[in-house]
Amino acid sequence: MKILIVDDEEDIAGLIQFHLEEEGFQTEVCHNGMEVLPRLEKNLPDGIILDLMLPGIGGMDLCKRIKEKYPHIPILMVTAKTGETDVVLGLELGADDYIRKPFNIRELVARVRTVTRRTTDPNQEIQGTISTGKIQINPTAHKVFVEGTEIDLTLIEFKLLQLFAGNPGVAFSRDKLLDRIWGKDVFVTDRTVDVNIKRLRDKLLSEKERLETIRGVGYRFRDA
Repeated sequence: MKILIVDDEEDIAGLIQFHLEEEGFQTEVCHNGMEVLPRLEKNLPDGIILDLMLPGIGGMDLCKRIKEKYPHIPILMVTAKTGETDVVLGLELGADDYIRKPFNIRELVARVRTVTRRTTDPNQEIQGTISTGKIQINPTAHKVFVEGTEIDLTLIEFKLLQLFAGNPGVAFSRDKLLDRIWGKDVFVTDRTVDVNIKRLRDKLLSEKERLETIRGVGYRFRDA
């Protein structure tokens, strides 16, 4: 599995590269935002670690551009900023997860494993096309159609929709969603869940009202 590390601080990029390769990942490194899109056109990675503070093209703009063209590639956003607004904006632009500097390298590796894992539990992977109302989900091709129109989902959004569509009428708390989608070994806040749910709901077109918020509980997907 190949990870593209995008960070202008060479010592940090080198540290991340060393530990990921120790864990069996292949890695490539870019130190300038301008290098990233041309690199992706030649060779797509399985995941991207993206620093927000970059020369050339800023991390926010780069995240948006990557997700517009390659929505299936998971992005772990790295930020030295402490404001929640920056984190929320990054998630809304398509980042699958985030971690703040200074970070624990073991936690970063764990988060990389999580965002690049297509299912939380391979034994629970749903095979074949799922059809519910006007939504069709093809897990093998990793494609989703609403009213016959293909919609672009991030990896996290796809996993959320797959979980909800496979369990209509079941209420999931935020803690349960964190465990099932992000994994128990990774620290992610409730706010991350809410942002990803909102983003998914906005993409479901005429079916968005089926993804219901249950006050004080969590979320539920209404059966067609």
